[in-house]
Amino acid sequence: MKLWPGQPYPLGATWDGSGVNFALFSENATGVELCLFEKVEGGPEIRIPLTQQTDQVWHIYLPEARPGQMYGYRVHGPYAPEEGHRFNPAKLLRDPYAKAIYGVHKWDDALFGYTIGHPDEDLSKDERDSAPYAPKSVVIDPAFSWGDDSHPNIPWHKTIIYETHVKGFTKLHPGVPEELRGTYAGMACPAVIEYLLSLGITAVELMPVHQFLHDRRLFERGLSNFWGYNTVGFFAPHAQYCSSSKGGDEVQEFKIMVKTLHREGIEVILDVVYNHTGEGNHLGPTLGFRGIDNAAYYRLVPDNRRYYFDYTGTGNSLNMTHPRTLQLIMDSLRYWVLEMHVDGFRFDLAATLARELHEVDKLGAFFDIIHQDPVLSQVKLIAEPWDLGEGGYQVGNFPILWTEWNGQYRDDIRRFWRGDEGLIGSAAYRLTASSDLYESTGRRPYASINFVTAHDGFCLADLVSYNEKHNEANGEENRDGTDNNLSWNCGVEGPTEDPAIVALRARQQRNFLATLLFSQGVPMLHAGDEVAHSKLGNNNTYCQDNDISWINWELDRSRQKLLEFTRFLIQLRRQHPVLMRRTFYRGRAMREPKIRDVRWFRPDGRDMKEKDWNNPHARCLGMLLGGDAIDEVDERGNHIEGDTLLILINAHYEVLSFTMPIFRFEGEWELVMDTRSATGKRRRIRISPSVTFDIEARSMALFRFDRFEPEVD
Repeated sequence: MKLWPGQPYPLGATWDGSGVNFALFSENATGVELCLFEKVEGGPEIRIPLTQQTDQVWHIYLPEARPGQMYGYRVHGPYAPEEGHRFNPAKLLRDPYAKAIYGVHKWDDALFGYTIGHPDEDLSKDERDSAPYAPKSVVIDPAFSWGDDSHPNIPWHKTIIYETHVKGFTKLHPGVPEELRGTYAGMACPAVIEYLLSLGITAVELMPVHQFLHDRRLFERGLSNFWGYNTVGFFAPHAQYCSSSKGGDEVQEFKIMVKTLHREGIEVILDVVYNHTGEGNHLGPTLGFRGIDNAAYYRLVPDNRRYYFDYTGTGNSLNMTHPRTLQLIMDSLRYWVLEMHVDGFRFDLAATLARELHEVDKLGAFFDIIHQDPVLSQVKLIAEPWDLGEGGYQVGNFPILWTEWNGQYRDDIRRFWRGDEGLIGSAAYRLTASSDLYESTGRRPYASINFVTAHDGFCLADLVSYNEKHNEANGEENRDGTDNNLSWNCGVEGPTEDPAIVALRARQQRNFLATLLFSQGVPMLHAGDEVAHSKLGNNNTYCQDNDISWINWELDRSRQKLLEFTRFLIQLRRQHPVLMRRTFYRGRAMREPKIRDVRWFRPDGRDMKEKDWNNPHARCLGMLLGGDAIDEVDERGNHIEGDTLLILINAHYEVLSFTMPIFRFEGEWELVMDTRSATGKRRRIRISPSVTFDIEARSMALFRFDRFEPEVD
């Protein structure tokens, strides 16, 4: 076999049309071997020592290597956990820059760098070969015909995000061929595209698709890591979501999915996990990073480097203070944008990425680099603005280019519709893009990614049906998952046939959806909520790769009605500019005619006063949005105008008569949407100003002002 010195850049395995360059960073290694494998089970392993090293990068070029070649590394160096080093050449390691991974872990004690059961635990060293049990990295051919594909570039204020799961969404979908269910190809099927378009969303936010690990503890209980927040490969699409078992095909299939969604104007946002890896704590397996350079890739406890800082609850945290770790993440992000054409990222537990030392630093190196990057500064950046470490709750504190999952929105809106006291002011802030959190730092309303439910916690149908979590199927005696769901079961725990309870639960689901889609900011809908999919009270379905998590598409009449209702809400949002503002409300008009952009009303039709905002028993609110008072222009510089809307919200347990506010122009209020209706649509009702409207207990209504034009002689 011919061996050439190769180059230290780019890192990873790079096919140039003639051969493959292999490059691996390791600061503390004393030697590196490239290991080549055939796809035949039990085939021979060829080990090639890498003799070339440039700036801590070990490299070689193989002119005879081709795409499809399986490989891994064995890295030599000190095995001294107490000093932070865990080199063990008996363990086959995957390339951190691998673009594809072949095979799944066959859990065996040999995958661990220490001898399990040894009295010294991880201080011992295990000499067994892990290659028979470890997946292999795969060289890919990056060529793909993108044609005229381009990013849809949906403006933030027009964005509607649909959080979904590749397998969970398609596994039971009747319009997806069985052989494509649960795959990237399934997400690109015409039936799925048609559904997404009919729903009206503008972006799919895919739960983790980076190659991830199924934890051993779950495997031994007959479960698996369904959610995928256990990454072991930051460049490789998860191979089990590919309809082909041929190593490397997942890259092509993922690209086809993105191209297909883009063709229909739908953006692709990836939920990415750069805060930790699947190798876990000091007792975890040695699969890649740990054996390549543990001290460089992980945050270690300074006075006892045997142990890891754990800001994520998963056993380890990536070392964001090391330049090569930062490079890894930045290279990965750019790869997914430039080569895979994705449109943005949602960063799991993003506060961890901001930890320069111990404190969260919102101006840390990670953010500085992204802001200066000509590629990444132009895509959608969404932070989950918290982690589990001290000071980790950072809602409202991320830099200007970033948007955030607004956990305060979720909590306040849930409490408000549950009927908690003293929330009328908080509800108003959440309806108006949480200006109390974002406006003072110069951010825009779209900084707030609004959501009521997400993958983590109760789904919408269960939020209104359970007070207590029911996670027994997870095998942890119902101890896992959060207890703070802020749910309300409408009087009965779990399934019921009581028609009054069923009707109330359905209306509460409509209330949450209407609140979400009529709030300023960016709405995020959790897949399945629009069809009332239930997870049977399980609020932590991370290990439920079954009917609990797979969306049930067999819709009865009530679930079909909820789908129609959701489509109607999204249609209304997209029709009315006052629901998609790019600037915060000012409470006053900035031009003629002098109409305030937002006004708040009590049930008697009078403006809210300070004492009303401080009334702990207030649960009803009127919100008038002035269509003629939008102080904004569109992309062409034209002033934006729209209909004036009135939103009435009654979270009280009794019917309330609301006096319609008097408007300065002649006209009538037209009822557009009422959550009393199963689909939200009502027969057209016109109501004169100062006339009362009876709003049902725990319901919401939307009116449009139909202005009378003066007669012209």
